[in-house]
Amino acid sequence: MAIGLLGFQTTIASPVTLSGIGVHSGVPVSITFHPADAEAGIVFQRVHEDGSLSELRAVSSQVGNTDLCTVLGTNPAHSVATIEHVMAALYSLGIDNILVEVHGAEMPIMDGSSRPFIEAIEQVGIVNLGVKRRYIRVLKPVRIEAGASWSEFRPYDGTRFEVEIDFDNPLIGRQSWKGDLTAATFKDELSRARTFGFMRDVERLWAAGFALGSSLENSVVISDDNTVINVEGLRYSGDEFVRHKTLDAVGDLALAGAQFIGCYRSYRGGHKMNANALKALLSDPTAYEVVETQIPRQRVGARDLIAVNAPGFAPWSA
Repeated sequence: MAIGLLGFQTTIASPVTLSGIGVHSGVPVSITFHPADAEAGIVFQRVHEDGSLSELRAVSSQVGNTDLCTVLGTNPAHSVATIEHVMAALYSLGIDNILVEVHGAEMPIMDGSSRPFIEAIEQVGIVNLGVKRRYIRVLKPVRIEAGASWSEFRPYDGTRFEVEIDFDNPLIGRQSWKGDLTAATFKDELSRARTFGFMRDVERLWAAGFALGSSLENSVVISDDNTVINVEGLRYSGDEFVRHKTLDAVGDLALAGAQFIGCYRSYRGGHKMNANALKALLSDPTAYEVVETQIPRQRVGARDLIAVNAPGFAPWSA
């Protein structure tokens, strides 16, 4: 079943603030999650040093750069970067409406996973807003390819991810994670998986102005002799790498603007593939329909979902 399939939209009960550093900028940044009304969606509000604001809706049409992370906005002076871990946390908890106030140009990396954001939201609680939630249900396969990499959506009665990675590295190699996504599954099996990188890439990234805030406190680092140099080792024995790639995919697909009912599969994917696959799905009106529950129930199946007027919802628009 789709995450948070309760029939009604949600938000958080009260504001909560987190602080850390930006993994690419290396500068301090703080964010505050604020409750939002029904139909508000997820909005990132960047607060500039002069007090002015830039607002960006967390939807596919607002996605800019996807080279090393997912960025909302195309103008660096107004964009918000590295949103995928926050979006994955919001998606997994079934948060439909929230304002993310950002004092900085990117999300704080925290420990490199989604767990700190989940813990912050669970601390304040989730509120049922009494307005019906809508979902995007995949009706037919949609696939994109880029060299040896591919991603696709397929119809499925639930929300499922099947992610496979294949690195020319003996420590990582070929790994896969497959499973139906629920709040409990995400929290237990994916949320603690950290971003990772190779020591050999560090100087190149620093020279390009990236990964300035990366450290052993927020990243799994692989040495030149193919060992994990973090003292604590891996959080998920052997396959934390593919679990983090799945976490990223959850966050990237949350930019549909609504939870989806279907299966997402990828091989050697990443932020760019995730974004392009989502755009391919949403650009084909015959590939999906927007549905909502007929009755509020704790868990519902396909028979309890009815199609609604998609243009009136348009979660992928600006």
